[in-house]
Amino acid sequence: MDLAVLAASFLPILLLELPDKTFVATLVLATRFRPLTAWVGVGLAFAVQCLIAVVAGRLLAQLPERPVAAVAAVLFAVGAVTLFRGAAKAKQAGQEARSEYEAKVGAGRSGWRGVLTCFGVIFLAEWGDLSQLFTAGLAARYDDPVSVFVGSWAALLVVAGLAAALGSTIVRRLSVATVSRIGGVVCAVLAVVTALEVVGVPLPV
Repeated sequence: MDLAVLAASFLPILLLELPDKTFVATLVLATRFRPLTAWVGVGLAFAVQCLIAVVAGRLLAQLPERPVAAVAAVLFAVGAVTLFRGAAKAKQAGQEARSEYEAKVGAGRSGWRGVLTCFGVIFLAEWGDLSQLFTAGLAARYDDPVSVFVGSWAALLVVAGLAAALGSTIVRRLSVATVSRIGGVVCAVLAVVTALEVVGVPLPV
């Protein structure tokens, strides 16, 4: 496992999802179920989604190198634009997402029924989410699917854990707009670096 690739997967996904509806969704689920139940269900859903994204990225990587790198650069750029735009309306988006998930989730259940409910809500709601596309782009760019999977999944588990355990406190104290802007900068840097690789500009190691 390559720690550099793991970190390159972990940090952008963490910054993508902290201000995203994933955090809000887990927060809502943790108010309807026990926090551990919500975290396990959400974590299992993200494991499946990350696995699918990594497999898709590796299939994409079988194509010629430059087109693959170009697609990855576009995905990183889309992530940057989404985060910068989201920073301007982060509070309103968070309130809308919370209302949406509260309407979807019924009364809490315990045990594996609760886990399965949380799994289903996240798996269906987050399908094709930006973080999943971003993970696919990372898997296509780096020839280390295990590190990409572990880094991406770990980031999502951290976000879900923070939401389940400390969601209300974090919402009051965290500047979602600031996190969005930082995430946008990270995604923009990845987009530029990948684009330079596409056009053949040598980069310092």
